[in-house]
Amino acid sequence: MKELIKKVTEVCSPSGREDKIREMIIEEIKDYVDGYKVDRLGNLVAWKKGSSGKKLLLDAHMDEIGVVVSNIDDKGFLKIEMIGGVSPYILLGTRIRFETGVIGVVGVEGESSKELQENMKGLSFDNIFVDIGATSREEAGKLAPVGTFGTYDATFYDAGKRLISKAMDDRIACAILIQVAKELENPKDDIYFAFTVQEEVGLVGASVAGFDIMPDMAIAVDITGGPDTPKSYKRMGFELGKGPAIKIKDRASVSSSCVVKKLAEVAEKNKIPYQYEVLIFGGTNARGYQVTRSGIAAGTLSIPTRYAHTPHEMVDYDDVLNAVKLLKALCEEGIG
Repeated sequence: MKELIKKVTEVCSPSGREDKIREMIIEEIKDYVDGYKVDRLGNLVAWKKGSSGKKLLLDAHMDEIGVVVSNIDDKGFLKIEMIGGVSPYILLGTRIRFETGVIGVVGVEGESSKELQENMKGLSFDNIFVDIGATSREEAGKLAPVGTFGTYDATFYDAGKRLISKAMDDRIACAILIQVAKELENPKDDIYFAFTVQEEVGLVGASVAGFDIMPDMAIAVDITGGPDTPKSYKRMGFELGKGPAIKIKDRASVSSSCVVKKLAEVAEKNKIPYQYEVLIFGGTNARGYQVTRSGIAAGTLSIPTRYAHTPHEMVDYDDVLNAVKLLKALCEEGIG
């Protein structure tokens, strides 16, 4: 799967501009599913038919965090606004790849040592800029006009057991669903693979993707913050390498108890390692499905991830493979 993970993470498709990653996913799955469609919002939904009459939806959001050009000064330096949860501290000194193909470096303003120190202390999008090598507003406007989207310019690195890349959030889940679709031959229920848009800016795509399908159960597959680094969050105990995490709750929703129970039962029956996750911040598309129409039983299967929302998000390869095993087994056994 490593080549697949490299392929999906290195595509640049921030929230609202998911066209490139959607086309890549279609090419990967079209020969392994019974059908697919793209809705008017841009969600990609593919399916494999089962025999039980029940519906299980597996979700992975296609988008990634990014930035958009908001202004250009007289010397050709860009001002930017975040798309999703982007920290100016993480951006500083990184390279940004814009959709026009231009690459820029993020710097910080400061006309004196005092001002620079103050700006660094209170770093915000008001006092950072992007240098694309332009020398005038006119030149920069041709290379990256206002409204141009960008993402981290970072590549995939295979560290053996650990994998590092931008956009593991949530392309690692896209890779997992693609792999499940490729391996799954005899699903018991109708399986819907929803590759959704604009999760990073407010769980936008999920409720739309689930509206017409109205599955009996929906499982969002997403990353979760890895709390196993030095001096990390003491109230959370899940770790990289100990299996995919079955979410109990986060700030956006409480997982439906039937989803938590079913995932744990399938994992134990198939001797697949897993752990439980109580996340003290954030949220996933599970909330989007829970509030769709009359409500959908929904929860999340998470991949523990270090350095979330940075150019170098890290996951454990065994967790990824075990997530594929768990979801495939669930699809084969059915939701009951």
